Amino acid sequence: EQRTCLICGDRATGLHYGIISCEGCKGFFKRSICNKRVYRCTRDKNCVMSRKQRNRCQYCRLLKCLQMGMNRKAIREDGMPGGRNKSIGPVQISEEEIERIMSGQEFEEEANHWSNHGDSDHSSPGNRASESKQPSPGSTLSSSRSMELNGFVAFRDQYMGMSVPPHYQYIPHLFSYSAHSPLLPPQARSLDPQSYSLIHQLVSAEDLEPLGTPMLIEDGYAVTQAELFALLCRLADELLFRQIAWIKKLPFFCELSIKDYTCLLSSTWQELILLSSLTVYSKQIFGELADITAKYSPSDEELHRFSDEGMEVIERLIYLYHKFHQLKVSNEEYACMKAINFLNQDIRGLTSASQLEQLNKRYWYICQDFTEYKYTHQPNRFPDLMMCLPEIRYIAGKMVNVPLEQLPLLFKVVLHSCKTSVGKE
Repeated sequence: EQRTCLICGDRATGLHYGIISCEGCKGFFKRSICNKRVYRCTRDKNCVMSRKQRNRCQYCRLLKCLQMGMNRKAIREDGMPGGRNKSIGPVQISEEEIERIMSGQEFEEEANHWSNHGDSDHSSPGNRASESKQPSPGSTLSSSRSMELNGFVAFRDQYMGMSVPPHYQYIPHLFSYSAHSPLLPPQARSLDPQSYSLIHQLVSAEDLEPLGTPMLIEDGYAVTQAELFALLCRLADELLFRQIAWIKKLPFFCELSIKDYTCLLSSTWQELILLSSLTVYSKQIFGELADITAKYSPSDEELHRFSDEGMEVIERLIYLYHKFHQLKVSNEEYACMKAINFLNQDIRGLTSASQLEQLNKRYWYICQDFTEYKYTHQPNRFPDLMMCLPEIRYIAGKMVNVPLEQLPLLFKVVLHSCKTSVGKE
């Protein structure tokens, strides 16, 4: 017997967080609770929920999830797929408790609790996600901070002709530890000569020249979806080619087999491109490319069909951009982060996993050594950088699920929002 989702009436795929629901409402509920989102309804808090209209009011969608008995305590604490406890069924909570969740009061209390108690457990090489409290690529990221998606509100108002929640609060934060408990107290120190040499070799392997793909456009020209998509493909081609050339220049190139390099590149190329776009090539990506995406006007159909996965990618990309903009990552740090991300011994099909783990540890400690030497008065800088890597891996994995025809709109929103917000600083 075919069952329907109790939230929107779409085809249900099973029992999710205690009630029968579809994949879309399951994912929406999980993201809303994990990321501590607070929505606003511009009508009377009684919007119609259907498969076609469920994305129009996130407030009423979450409200119905709670009213129908979706159990937020059934969400796994590590943010990974699957319920936390299969025996946890639907729950009926009071109107007062629902209001505390919808208003964000419950999230504020949780944030205050963690900011008062802190979490001093820092990840380190060799520790798996299950062995530490650091987030895995799909982990739950939370914070007491709030951030406006500056350009996104104006963007939706301009094209949709409908009011939009004034801001999204509690965008995922990349810290899972107290900002007041540094790893090491500031102290004068020198950089190990071997660390300096290896970092120099990593930076020398990078192509830090500006991207060669033309990103110029005549004034007054309206860019089509097909043209913008073609440009994005050309940029991805150039960035991928640079990663291939980078591998051959790595100081440890002769230590691994070609098979392992092929396996590593095929699994991490999207992450490497994303990392480089947010750091060493960010001026071009968020400058020249943003000027081109600004001349692209999506249709109403593109806006209405935009997926939940795309919305999550947009939010996380905007936050990550601000994080990197705040850190002002140096070329040396970027080169180390890239090597650490690339040397992932957990990828299937590798023949030298143990050797990769040793290499990963080597560059982890080298990066820590360099960061603590150069940024003596920023004792949390190294964990800040490392906490960005699982978020990059998570976003890259999510982007695979975004339909190709939605990428032009996704890039337009992200670049417009980031450029607008930075311009106001």
